[in-house]
Amino acid sequence: MGFLRDRAGVIIVIAIGVAIVAFLLGDAIQSGQGFISESQSEIGEVGNETISYKDFNEKVEQNSAQFKQQMGSLNPQMTAYVVENTWNQTVSGIILKKQTEDLGLTVGESELFDLLFDNPSQQVQQIFSNPQTGVYDRATALNSRKSADTDPTGQLKSQWIALEENVQQQRINEKYINLVKNGIYVNSLDAKDDYTNRNKLVNFEYVFKDYASVPDAEVKVTDADYKEYYEQNKYKFKNATETRTFEYVAFDAAPSKQDTLDAKVAIDKITEGFRTSTNDSLFVAINADTKTPIVYQKKGQLEPALDSVMFGASKGFVYGPFFSNGTYKVAKLVDSRVSPDSVKARHILINPATEGGMDKALAKADSLKKLILGGANFAALATQYGTDGSKDKGGDLGTFTRGSMIPAFEDAVFNGAVGQTMVLQTQFGVHVINIQNQIGSSRVAKVAVVDKALAPSSVTEQAAYQKAQSFISNVSNQTSFDENAKKQGLNKLLGTDVGPLQGSLPGLEDARTLIRWVFNADKGDVSNEIFDIGDKYVVAVLTAVKPEGTLSLEDVKKQIEPDVKRLAQAKVLKTSFEKAVSGVSNIAQVAQKTGTTVTPVENVVFANPVIPGIAQENKVIGSIFGSQPNKLSKVIEGDRGVYVYTVKSFTNPPALTNVLKVKEQMEQSISQQVDASVFEVLRKKADVKDFRAKFY
Repeated sequence: MGFLRDRAGVIIVIAIGVAIVAFLLGDAIQSGQGFISESQSEIGEVGNETISYKDFNEKVEQNSAQFKQQMGSLNPQMTAYVVENTWNQTVSGIILKKQTEDLGLTVGESELFDLLFDNPSQQVQQIFSNPQTGVYDRATALNSRKSADTDPTGQLKSQWIALEENVQQQRINEKYINLVKNGIYVNSLDAKDDYTNRNKLVNFEYVFKDYASVPDAEVKVTDADYKEYYEQNKYKFKNATETRTFEYVAFDAAPSKQDTLDAKVAIDKITEGFRTSTNDSLFVAINADTKTPIVYQKKGQLEPALDSVMFGASKGFVYGPFFSNGTYKVAKLVDSRVSPDSVKARHILINPATEGGMDKALAKADSLKKLILGGANFAALATQYGTDGSKDKGGDLGTFTRGSMIPAFEDAVFNGAVGQTMVLQTQFGVHVINIQNQIGSSRVAKVAVVDKALAPSSVTEQAAYQKAQSFISNVSNQTSFDENAKKQGLNKLLGTDVGPLQGSLPGLEDARTLIRWVFNADKGDVSNEIFDIGDKYVVAVLTAVKPEGTLSLEDVKKQIEPDVKRLAQAKVLKTSFEKAVSGVSNIAQVAQKTGTTVTPVENVVFANPVIPGIAQENKVIGSIFGSQPNKLSKVIEGDRGVYVYTVKSFTNPPALTNVLKVKEQMEQSISQQVDASVFEVLRKKADVKDFRAKFY
């Protein structure tokens, strides 16, 4: 107690100090956690601007939705394409925005209005196009913009602000690109050089020996050869991003013979039920793996197996089961008839939501139909009562073929009679339709298809998984991986120089989980999990890492081996040819001493540096056009072999009379490359950091 009493002051000071430090550390840790959390939500950086995962992913989802509308569904490759395309759009947007802001480029109010409503950009057209006709609906766009100002939730307003900013920046970017294009200039000397390069002809003779003619026994590739080639071609070995190489074994879980027999029994049972079905649409909806609408199709539109039998069959005919693209199928002819090739129609679309319900919308449609049948002007009624973009054209939908409209609407106008007016209810509302004309005629068939994919059973999958589990439990490094693969007779597959965002490998369509592991592993690591990819279970080992930047000689040694060998062969051939050229006066003597033949060539131009029958030889043709006629050349090392030549003659083209035309052609050609080239140059100068591999 005395000890504590004597030192109480010191102890209190220390205690207070510890408390303060703890407080500060706690605050720092919390702050640090916020920073770490923030950094973990970043998907990339461009200069000083960060790209958040949340914002980027919203764009990916929007672009994916648009892609799905066009393609129906997205496979892993399509998803990877959408992510890559969205990334390029985002990065280019940030880079170009900085450039355009520095230049002070803007879009005025009247110009923006024009881009949104009068001459709408492609993006605006996609958003406000009529779902039935695909035509831009200006009235809907204007009404939506007016509603945005009074929207109580503010959501529509924020969507319009984003759209306007997007359209505005897109136009500013176009102005920037046009400024660059307007700065392109080709002078008269450039035009004359280009004209000469394309039209000046040369006739020459040459002797040639292929590098491959040198026997392997005469070629000794040394480390010095590798180093020489590497130093001369270092610029070729720049890795834009880190790549990795790995080996893997795949345990197949594809359907077994028993799975196939079981699937056949199941489809046979479905076929019997299909024959007696009285509601084919419901039967397909219940039994088919792929739910597709049953619509009329012309010959050539059905898959080949059905196209050859259905157009000569009777209603109710059942074909199958048959096997197609990994799926068992059975098809039934629901109907067959002669139908118009195209139809011209008009309609008045009534929206039940604004009429107080479907009953009132149908009643209004019936009233309009009676007025039309009584002689009222259809176009005037459409303009007054229509609710879609066609009302501004008197309800005119133009002339369209099958597949342009939704099935119910299509059946009504293609199966009806010219002049007929009818009321139809669809998912878009209630239509008053008038068929104006039907053009052409072809036989069409309505075929219902039930499909059942051939898939592995749980027994098959479990057996394959157990094999993979047994393998992974016996390997811990690359050596044991190789030993066990060899012992079990497994085929080792290779993923070579895989990038961090690559989505697939040969035979493995969706390999993202595997590639993510590869980029989090260390060289020599064996995967600690079994990857379920398609119908395979995969175990991998990371064998090599190539960093971003200029690769080392060791990294590229295997890759450059053929080129280094060719370099050694070139030295052997060049030495023998130089001896043959020494002391001779003509090319025939060179041919005799080297055991080759003299080959004549006529009418070669500088712009197309190809030696007929051999290959493109830029260095050789360039040397030829810089030579004097009737002089024996030095030995030239080309891409395919060594050459000695003699120029026989040059034929100069007629004097260029229309320099302006050539300049315009050159400027146009260069302008076509501006969009991609400008972005590529700006991107190289910008400090772009890509963290997408953490998220996708």
